[in-house]
Amino acid sequence: MLDTAVAGALAGYGLAIPVGAVAVLMINLTARTSFRVGAAAAIGATTADALYAVTAVVGGAAVATVIQPFSEPLRWIAFLVLAVMAARIAVAGLRGQKGGAVQAPTEETAITPRRSFMTFLALTALNPWPALYFVALILGHQGLRNASWAEAVVYIVTVVAASASWQLLLAGGGAVFGRFITGPRGRKATAVVSSALIFGLGAHMALG
Repeated sequence: MLDTAVAGALAGYGLAIPVGAVAVLMINLTARTSFRVGAAAAIGATTADALYAVTAVVGGAAVATVIQPFSEPLRWIAFLVLAVMAARIAVAGLRGQKGGAVQAPTEETAITPRRSFMTFLALTALNPWPALYFVALILGHQGLRNASWAEAVVYIVTVVAASASWQLLLAGGGAVFGRFITGPRGRKATAVVSSALIFGLGAHMALG
């Protein structure tokens, strides 16, 4: 059981730690809103990882067979969504405040935790990589292929715990970082940098 828990934790961190476009978007969103919104985004991303982990444990090789034909269009859909978000972040940041006037709340500052959760759940779910990742791990690990239901539950719980801890760490980093970008110059600079990163990472994901 301990080996299963360790395997689950390593699988969860192995999937979550590489910083991709969605992670950069989460940090940017948290920096510009609040930790509550960022935490909701983190939980949304973790929920998608959990659903894929459950699907992989239950479905095994059948999951890879079903998802593989749709992997490329799903990646391109995810890229288009991320590209639009990157463009909106850049435009909002470069627009800034003029003449000292108070700017109306933007869509970023007005976003609710619920909307943040649903957005990041959808963005993470559009990426078929987690399902294929977990299937490969399970098929390659004899102990997991023949695991009991109790061991399967432990594996999934530790995957979720590892993924959630990393996603919340990213959100917390965004909240701390937000203190340093409240000025007009900081908002413009971070908008350009983060939008470029989101677009570039999204393109890398789409190209495989």
